[in-house]
Amino acid sequence: MKGKQERLQKIIAQSGYTSRRKAERLIIEGKVKVNGKVVTKLGTKASPTDEITVNGIPIEREPKVYYLLYKPRQYITAVSDDRGRKTVIDLMPEVEERIYPIGRLDYHSSGILLLTNDGDFAHQLMHPRYEVPKTYIVKVNGIMSHDTQNKLLEGVQDEGELLKVSRYKVKEVDRKKRTMILEVVLHEGRNRHLRRLFAALGHPVDKLKREKFAFLTLNRLQPGEYRPLTRKEVHDLRQLVSRKRRK
Repeated sequence: MKGKQERLQKIIAQSGYTSRRKAERLIIEGKVKVNGKVVTKLGTKASPTDEITVNGIPIEREPKVYYLLYKPRQYITAVSDDRGRKTVIDLMPEVEERIYPIGRLDYHSSGILLLTNDGDFAHQLMHPRYEVPKTYIVKVNGIMSHDTQNKLLEGVQDEGELLKVSRYKVKEVDRKKRTMILEVVLHEGRNRHLRRLFAALGHPVDKLKREKFAFLTLNRLQPGEYRPLTRKEVHDLRQLVSRKRRK
């Protein structure tokens, strides 16, 4: 073997095929081959010249890419959609690598979305253990009482899940239109987290925009525009996760 050897699960995750944890499961289940031979031992390493297949599909070792997209409303946060709706990938036709979104923003929400082909990187940013903060601006119907606002931090049960925010701040109250605008921060994001939370509190969301992902902002991007992350931004995101891991 030639070249630097790395653990199979890391190579698979970095290819964008799946997360490292799921790659470990695939190895144990005997679904990974190296140079045509089934491998089930997690400590197995491979080099850049080895042929690796998962479920019979060769792993393509693309260069790792990282993008920040200003997702517009009415786009699906997915690689494809069986109902024929527009996806965030449709906004990035010039990108040749097989990228996919890190986390999600629902169909009617807008704002920052990160995309990559680095499965390990994506898994760490999405995992609630690392508490990567995401900041949202939310416009809701009705004026929330102080007691109701406190429930944002305490959390409410919905479909067997505890939904809450890490912190919040009231930005604007329009008593004439009976609406409020709040800035909220999440450290984890369940499916339609904020829409479900505010609906459960009797204040359905009118508009929802993610303005920050960790320290990243939309800056001067317009809806539908995107840019690659800088090396420093990728490094700083890794450092953010690394610091949480050491605690």
